[in-house]
Parts: sequence; C-alpha cells; structure tokens
Amino acid sequence: MKMLLYAGLLLIALGIASLVVPIPHSETEGIKVGDAKIGVETSHSERVSPIISVVLIAGGIAISIAGARK
Repeated sequence: MKMLLYAGLLLIALGIASLVVPIPHSETEGIKVGDAKIGVETSHSERVSPIISVVLIAGGIAISIAGARK
C-alpha cells in the first residue's frame, strides 16, 4: 500500500507549507448605478490556523505509518 504512504507524505508537506505560505484573498466592495460601477478592491494575505496545520501533519504521519505497515 505505497499509495497510503505517498498520500501521508503529501499531507505532511501540505501541513508544513500551510505554516509558512500565506493564502492571498481579495474582496471587491462597491456600488453599481446603471452602467457605471464604483468600487474598491482590497487584498489580504492570511495564514491558515496552526491547529489545521497540526491536524494535517498528524494525519499525514498516521496515514504514512499505516501505509508503511502493510
């Protein structure tokens, strides 16, 4: 079951990356009157909660161990 091992390693890599790499997010606020539109676009970079990162890493370790045993 090397597929479980590779899936676990992928989850571990995603968990580590989520600790470091911010996710960009943009919002557009504005009004539209007829054919004219007036708006402002704002951009934010947010990181994922560390709890989610820990869950991804722990789940990846568990799946890797299960894949290595079989």
